[in-house]
Amino acid sequence: MASHPKIHDNILSAVGNTPVIRINRLAPEGINMYIKMESLNPGGSVKDRVAVSMLQDAEQQGILKPGMTVIESTSGNTGVALAMACAAKGYPFVAVMSEGNSIERRKIMKFLGAKVVLTPKSLKSSGRTEVAIRLANENGWWLCGQFENLANPKAHREGTALEILRDFDGVRLDYFVSGVGSGGTITGVASVLKEKRPEVRIVTAEPETCPMLGKGQYGPHDIPGWTADFIPEILDQTCYEEVIGISDEAAKVTSRLLAQKEGILCGTSAGATFAAALQIAERSPKGTSILAILPDSAERYLSTPLFADISIESDVIG
Repeated sequence: MASHPKIHDNILSAVGNTPVIRINRLAPEGINMYIKMESLNPGGSVKDRVAVSMLQDAEQQGILKPGMTVIESTSGNTGVALAMACAAKGYPFVAVMSEGNSIERRKIMKFLGAKVVLTPKSLKSSGRTEVAIRLANENGWWLCGQFENLANPKAHREGTALEILRDFDGVRLDYFVSGVGSGGTITGVASVLKEKRPEVRIVTAEPETCPMLGKGQYGPHDIPGWTADFIPEILDQTCYEEVIGISDEAAKVTSRLLAQKEGILCGTSAGATFAAALQIAERSPKGTSILAILPDSAERYLSTPLFADISIESDVIG
C-alpha cells in the first residue's frame, strides 16, 4: 500500500486511504465500535478500489487496449466507479443495470459520460449479467466481470486490508463486519486479517429475506447492492465465521441513526452492515472492539425507500 501524495496526478490516485472513525453515541457502554468510511473515496464508494484494480489489471495483461469500450453489469456503485475511472483513462463505458436501481446512480453515470442500458427488474442479477455478456460479445467490448474477476479481492488485499492493519496497529480488534455484494471486500480483507491478525473474527451480513449465504435461498429484499441470486465466484465462503440476517427495516433505521446520532451519512447496505455490528456489540463483553465497513453514502438513495418519509416541505418550528 503506497502512501498517497499531497498532490495527485489524477483522480484515481486519490482512491483509498479512507478514514476509520470511532462510533460514540450508538456504541453500547464499554464497547469500542468503529466504521471505515468508504464513501470518502472520490467516486463515493468502496467500488472505486475495485474499478481501478480491474482496469489496471486488464491493461497490464494487454486485454484492455486504448479506445476499447468497457462494459459491466452493476447495481450502481461499481458502475459509477467504472464511469469515473473510464472517464479519467479515456475509455468509453457502458453500464448494464436493473430498472429497479436508483435514479441517482443512473444520472451520475451518465453525467460521467457513460451509457446506461436498463434491464427489467424481473431478470435479477444473473439475467442482467447475461445481457452484459451478450453485448460484450456482440460488440467486442471488454467485460469487467466483477463477480469473477480476481482483481476485485486483490484491491482489498493490497489496499483496504493494509489500511486496516496500519490504523489498528497496536489497537485491539475483535471483529470485522462486512456485507456481501460481489464478495470482493470480505474475501480480500479476510485473507489478510486471518494471516496478520488471526484473533479477528470475520462476520458477514445478508438480507434476512434472502439468506443465500446462510441457507442458499434467494428472496426479494430492499438492500441495494447486496446478495445477488447466485453466489459470486470470487467469494471465499470459508473466510467468515458467522452470517447475520438483517431486515430491510433495520437497515433503513440504522442508516438514519448513524446520520442523526453520529453525523455519518451512509446508504442502506451500510446501515445493514452496522446493524449487524450492533448485534455483535450487544452480546459482547466490555472491551470488545468492532470494525464495520460502510460502502457508500446516503445521497445515492434519495429516490429509494430510505428517504421515502423525508419531507421536502418547510418544517414547523416551535
